[in-house]
Amino acid sequence: MKSKPVLQLADVKLIAAAAEAEALKNNWAVSIAIVDDGGHLLWQQRLDGVAPISAQIAPAKARTAALGCRESRIYEEMINGGRVSFLSAPGLDGLLEGGVPIMKDGQCLGAVGVSGVKSSEDAQIARAGIAAIGL
Repeated sequence: MKSKPVLQLADVKLIAAAAEAEALKNNWAVSIAIVDDGGHLLWQQRLDGVAPISAQIAPAKARTAALGCRESRIYEEMINGGRVSFLSAPGLDGLLEGGVPIMKDGQCLGAVGVSGVKSSEDAQIARAGIAAIGL
């Protein structure tokens, strides 16, 4: 049997703080969600001034990235490329850029999802959070 690292609360807090710092540095109002490898919510925060819908979009992006072990952007690109049938994929509803998996040694530990600004900026914030734990 193989061993697999897991996110601990201390890791989640570091990721959240770094993601928030990246958003604030750029004056971006966003929601930030962090999930485990099964897509279960570990952390969520909504910065002042962000649209309420972002509180639903951020965890959906994170869940999609965690369950697929790839950035949610990949699914958006597939759909935009004409594979619209992928919209019916079960359990995936955050098919927009801004969900980034947390990968270590080829294993997906979870994901960060961000919503509130341009999708590429959402992803930038998520990556900044993940970088805080050295990944």
